[in-house]
Amino acid sequence: MERIQKLISRAGAASRREAERMILAGRVTLNGVAVTELGVQADAADEIAIDGVAININQAKRYFLLNKPKGYLSTVKDDRGRKTVVDLLPEVTEYIYPIGRLDYDTEGLLLLTNDGDLMNGLLHPRYEINKIYLAKVYGKVQPDQLKVLRSGVNLEDGLTAPAAVRLMDYNEQADWSKVKITIHEGRNRQVRRMFAAVGHEVMALKRIGFAGLTLTGVPRGNYRELTVDEVAKLKEIAGKPGKQYE
Repeated sequence: MERIQKLISRAGAASRREAERMILAGRVTLNGVAVTELGVQADAADEIAIDGVAININQAKRYFLLNKPKGYLSTVKDDRGRKTVVDLLPEVTEYIYPIGRLDYDTEGLLLLTNDGDLMNGLLHPRYEINKIYLAKVYGKVQPDQLKVLRSGVNLEDGLTAPAAVRLMDYNEQADWSKVKITIHEGRNRQVRRMFAAVGHEVMALKRIGFAGLTLTGVPRGNYRELTVDEVAKLKEIAGKPGKQYE
């Protein structure tokens, strides 16, 4: 017997923390009965459902790379009926869940899976797995501002870790800069807040790399299944603390 949130996580339906929030919100049932307490236990023979959809703890694991467009929520279901990233994978019948989040108005690389162990490993802060973004911001980003971004930015939730930052382009006529930035943290709207802290509002943001994967060959709004080798590499890097991949 294990706690329900652990079984949900192992099934890849959500991270353990997200599963706990689902339970407290009354979205989880055990054998048809709503569960609202975190200590309830179950086993693989029990039926656990989220929002009425049963999860399969022992189902085959699947892994997808999505090029997320703007206007989609990085979640499975929205109580306000807004579009979510799983709507972009209608042929996938397994209960998959995004690994981390991209903001509603951010596009780019997002992984989805039903492998809870891999999801938890890739999201754990101690593994410092790189996320690479292209940010288009208003104004010209100056060398001293790039230096601040590289060394760490003081945000309301603390100092960010050092980032790899490079000015890719500056359009003098339209007065905007394009900056490539690599971080390994996963704070809410972190890249946008970092640029705001040095005086630049983000016009557009796209994640172009995560854990060594890129968007090559995947147009906006499309997806592909990861190869066996790619999955093996993800499992390898999610178990080696402090390694950096770009």
